[in-house]
Amino acid sequence: MTLSECYDAMGGNYDEVMSRLRKEERVEKFMLKFPGDKSYENLMNAMEAGDQEEAFRAAHSIKGVSQNLGLLKLYESSQELTEAIRPGQGELSGPRIPSLLSQVTEDYKRTVNAIIKYQEESVAQ
Repeated sequence: MTLSECYDAMGGNYDEVMSRLRKEERVEKFMLKFPGDKSYENLMNAMEAGDQEEAFRAAHSIKGVSQNLGLLKLYESSQELTEAIRPGQGELSGPRIPSLLSQVTEDYKRTVNAIIKYQEESVAQ
């Protein structure tokens, strides 16, 4: 799997991230760090605990990292969730929250699985 194919599998925009980071090695370096980021775990823990501030912070972090790495699907879903739970404007128990969180989870898992597959195939070569 090439890096471009990995981006296709993640629902990302390879050309956009390459235009900003300019080198495939740089994109790969930061992309491979993504599965180790604790923001998704923090989001899920905060949602379970009902901690709106921490859930917002974690969703916002996912949104920012996703945007910087050109992970469009995950960026879009995390952006929607971030706005829906923004303190002072949204709430953790709103009617849309379960479906938004489910979409973030689906996009996150797709992203991490594609990165792991890319990494495994790269090591095997």
